[in-house]
Amino acid sequence: MRRALVLTAEFARHPFRASLPAHVFRRDEPAGDGGAAAIQRPGPEVRQFLQAYVACLVGIGAFIA
Repeated sequence: MRRALVLTAEFARHPFRASLPAHVFRRDEPAGDGGAAAIQRPGPEVRQFLQAYVACLVGIGAFIA
């Protein structure tokens, strides 16, 4: 029995996915050119995480020393 190495969209579909409407699978293109101008600074979540991480390191270091 020979099987295709690459499954086509019809063979790869799951019955649940086949029952979903087409708009579920639509992928909207992101706005912008996607070049270097699209790179943004990390949000405040990253800054707060790093502050908490460093504070814990300093606290543990002070406790051990």
